[in-house]
Amino acid sequence: MKEFVRVVKFTFFSISAGVIEIGAFTLLNELLHLPYWVSYLVALVLSVLWNFTLNRRYTFKSASNVPVAMLKVAAFYVVFTPLSTALEHWMTGSLGWNEYLATGANMALNFVTEFLYQRFFVFGKSIDSRK
Repeated sequence: MKEFVRVVKFTFFSISAGVIEIGAFTLLNELLHLPYWVSYLVALVLSVLWNFTLNRRYTFKSASNVPVAMLKVAAFYVVFTPLSTALEHWMTGSLGWNEYLATGANMALNFVTEFLYQRFFVFGKSIDSRK
């Protein structure tokens, strides 16, 4: 039951991070007219910071070293971001998928892999260590 609650919390925090990413991207892209990559990168960083902070505190209840944990999450995105970008390009270019379907598939892949990565690697030894 404890792991089910953990997954539910992670799900809701991930949804809130997605809302922050979409909102920030829209603000930067549509209102400030920043270049796409700047808008995307800033929005992604904001959503990752939000998601990391909430999940560290409430989902995994970890008292681990924050800079070390954040570096581990950053390492995930250093690998995931270019791979998911290539995957999305392949799905839309070679397979002819709709862009939104490909983005949704990448978001689902990110959700599952990030949960497992944080659960077992980032916070695995420090879960429920926060008082």
